[in-house]
Amino acid sequence: MTSYKNLGGDSSVRAYELGVDSITVQFSDNTVYLYTYQSAGSENIEKMKALAIAGQGLNSFIMRYVKKAYSAKLR
Repeated sequence: MTSYKNLGGDSSVRAYELGVDSITVQFSDNTVYLYTYQSAGSENIEKMKALAIAGQGLNSFIMRYVKKAYSAKLR
């Protein structure tokens, strides 16, 4: 996984991994969630990927738009 930059300084996101049609997100409590095109929608996944790469805004986006729209809780 790639460490999340957390430029805002207050994110619960620790790391992420990008897939072709998915993003896996690890949070500070060590939970890991898989979000896919099918579970959260392609537009949301692509936005999450962009925010992850930018290092800012991913946690807020997840909490606001896709919190429970994950495909699987991996850990």
